[in-house]
Amino acid sequence: MSQTNEAPQSPKPAPAKRHRPVIAIDGPAGAGKSTLAAHLARRFGFLNLETGAMYRALALKAIENDLSFDDEAPLLDLAAYTRITLEPQVEGNRVLLDGQDVSRRVREADVTAAASKVSIHPHLRAWMVQQQRALGAGGGVVMEGRDIGTAVFPDAEVKIFLDAAPEVRGDRRYRQISPSFQTLNRDADEPAQTTLDSQASEQQRIKQEGIIRDMKERDERDRNRAESPLKPAADAVILDSTALTLDEVLARAEQIVRSHLRLDPASV
Repeated sequence: MSQTNEAPQSPKPAPAKRHRPVIAIDGPAGAGKSTLAAHLARRFGFLNLETGAMYRALALKAIENDLSFDDEAPLLDLAAYTRITLEPQVEGNRVLLDGQDVSRRVREADVTAAASKVSIHPHLRAWMVQQQRALGAGGGVVMEGRDIGTAVFPDAEVKIFLDAAPEVRGDRRYRQISPSFQTLNRDADEPAQTTLDSQASEQQRIKQEGIIRDMKERDERDRNRAESPLKPAADAVILDSTALTLDEVLARAEQIVRSHLRLDPASV
């Protein structure tokens, strides 16, 4: 499945009936939504659609056109002439912006920060919601974002709100984007080695604190925006992964899906 957007219009209600269910996964940045969505899609034979990539792609085009993230009207005009296509892959989505593969570029820090700012505009979010509803209209999808269960598919058959403490999410994001720590040569002069290790440790601490600070600021924007603020749907199952391993999170999410869809554990 792939989806290309059209000119901005007023959002339309989601279809009353679908052939297959929708699994909605919402939650703050760094909670692990992409990992969970990809796993559930593989496990249950659904398509994995990462709606946040659409905001990232538009933010990237705004960067390339030197547009302010604070002014909604120019961003809506830009969207009218932008083609964003999501192509589900085994791991995540391939993201095409005006036909160009930007899958790696939209994961970079400047685009991530810009997407958070772009996404607060109400009319732009309403337009994005329409595009996202079209993506999952037929069902059979795991759709992850920040307002899937509340705005995009409030009638989703399964709703999971994946959360974790900001410090835990920040640490996970730091480990995700930072290169593995390389142990320096212990045969070198030991005092000099200790100084190098201390400097590296301090640099890591500063970087990690910056990631956590940025994440808290993004949480604040997401939770307090006028259109579709980040919050669990009333009927969502809240899955807090703060004290859980990845395997435990995946197992619990599978149980939630099976119970809501009334699936026999032996059948999938």
